[in-house]
Amino acid sequence: MYPDSNSASEVIIGVLDTGVWPESKSYDDTGLGPVPSNWKGICETGTNFTASNCNKKLIGARYFASGYEATIGPIDESKESKSARDDDGHGTHTSSTAAGSVVEGASLFGYADGTARGMATRARVAVYKVCWIGGCFSSDILAGMDKAILDNVNVLSMSLGGGMSDYYRDSVAIGAFAAMEKGILVSCSAGNAGPSPFSLSNVAPWITTVGAGTLDRDFPAFVSLGNGQNYSGVSLFKGAALPGKLLPFVYAGNASNATNGNLCMVSSLIPEKVAGKIVFCDRGVTARVQKGAVVKAAGGLGMVLANTAANGEELVADAHMLPATTVGQKSGEKIKHYLFSDPNPTATILFEGTKVGIEPSPVVAAFSSRGPNSITAEVLKPDMIAPGVNILAAWSGAVGPTGLATDNRRVGYNIISGTSMSCPHVSGLAALLKAAHPDWTPAAIRSALMTTAYVAYKNGQKIQDIATGKPSTPFDHGAGHVDPVSALDPGLVYDLTVDDYLGFLCALNYTESQINMVARKKLTCDASKKYSVTDLNYPSFAVNIDTTQGSGPTVVKHTRILTNVGSPGTYKLSITSENPQVKISVQPAMLSFSQVNEKKSYTVTFTVSSSMPSPNANSFGRIEWSDGKHIVGSPIAVSWT
Repeated sequence: MYPDSNSASEVIIGVLDTGVWPESKSYDDTGLGPVPSNWKGICETGTNFTASNCNKKLIGARYFASGYEATIGPIDESKESKSARDDDGHGTHTSSTAAGSVVEGASLFGYADGTARGMATRARVAVYKVCWIGGCFSSDILAGMDKAILDNVNVLSMSLGGGMSDYYRDSVAIGAFAAMEKGILVSCSAGNAGPSPFSLSNVAPWITTVGAGTLDRDFPAFVSLGNGQNYSGVSLFKGAALPGKLLPFVYAGNASNATNGNLCMVSSLIPEKVAGKIVFCDRGVTARVQKGAVVKAAGGLGMVLANTAANGEELVADAHMLPATTVGQKSGEKIKHYLFSDPNPTATILFEGTKVGIEPSPVVAAFSSRGPNSITAEVLKPDMIAPGVNILAAWSGAVGPTGLATDNRRVGYNIISGTSMSCPHVSGLAALLKAAHPDWTPAAIRSALMTTAYVAYKNGQKIQDIATGKPSTPFDHGAGHVDPVSALDPGLVYDLTVDDYLGFLCALNYTESQINMVARKKLTCDASKKYSVTDLNYPSFAVNIDTTQGSGPTVVKHTRILTNVGSPGTYKLSITSENPQVKISVQPAMLSFSQVNEKKSYTVTFTVSSSMPSPNANSFGRIEWSDGKHIVGSPIAVSWT
């Protein structure tokens, strides 16, 4: 299925993050051959880190702190390691997700027990620590990216985000441009600012932007009330169980003198009112696990944590420090009603362990950042989604699974959630594609992942968005959920060169100095040439209709070029548009390829009728080319602004 181990083991994934815990079994180099001969990196020594911490799996480790220290002051080595050592856990989790070795019997307290493996188990890992207790500074990120490029990594995995700024002000976009020029695919998180629209970061078209979906696995924990009602939640608590009887149950807002006592903030609970009881807390402001620590410190025996409107029904499991479960907003309202109406409310929490086969799955995570793209509306982002909820991967030995200072537990593997977890899934898959197709550009690899992604379940229903309970859209899932096996043989790809991206910058009407900031070279756009953002050979289509342009239909044309990377074949077109006001036509409607690397172009014409929907309305569709064996799919998003 995937390429033999030898080619895969030549691929190097560079990870920019909080460093690495080199002792983890996920970096075991058993069975790996010598370090690839083109590797130029080093294993940098520092606090608690020596050259012997690297091996044939973890082939490089560096740290970058100049920008951080210039702003914050010297790193306090009693609090964190001034080296590539990961005192946080995040970097170990992401790098082991991308390329961790096969580890049997991995779990968090017995949850998600089984064999842990990264996406590209034979790829090499090089770690660049650019994030510290006080955050990640752009100058350090850029220095790390530049060094990774010189070190000869093949893929850059970056679970960190710029804000939303123009490309010439965005250090991640600037660093990623240089990586793309050297043939390095850059995979980044879309951000965790969903489900509101326009919440994406890392949207440059030369970056692969990854949103998050769920797995078919869950960790149920039920709240059982004194009135006989049960409500399902999730939890990763492992420890002494609650007494086998119903316990007194109290609303945090009634056990606090603080105005926002319901949020269970530090020191806000009155011990006399919570001792020996289960406490109901609302989500918001402070970390979910922190609220449990507050309840525990005040003498509470357990916690029910309820989502508010901001999180709806999305449940993310936590390794709480006391018996606790998180319930959705609807269940929370019902439990609250019971708390307020019963003179002597009681409850207990029942932990069910690990359940698999959860349907529907995947669903788009509510926290996953959404389009439209606020920097360039004509480039549809995110590009795709990958697993990012309740992901088990390696963890730092310096910190407990909650990350709280009071958490003295130590685990080899932890379960956490975020687009930080989905990004390295795609980085690892990109490494596998690079091993199978060494001559493919980063754009070709991304195209293969996008055009083969799926947007429906096996039963034909569309992938759901947990934030709305309705089918998700290309602004939520991009091209869809990655399908690694199909991506190996996509049939056709949309390729892009450095010149294409430079033309894109010209189409944005960037000045010479702005282009110089992104591309780090002098470039004058050809005044006689007509540059168009819609001609960027992207595997997806975003059409932006300006409602201020008066009546009459709007016509927008996009030109695309497909490159054959499979066997000869004739591809036929199918178009779907869910809105009759948006007419989509494609010329030609058939493309025949007789040899490998042959290129054929086509033009899509979008005709949008004059009866304008309200601003911020959206319409979606899809273009598919098929030769009977391959399906090359592209999402379409039309928005009115």
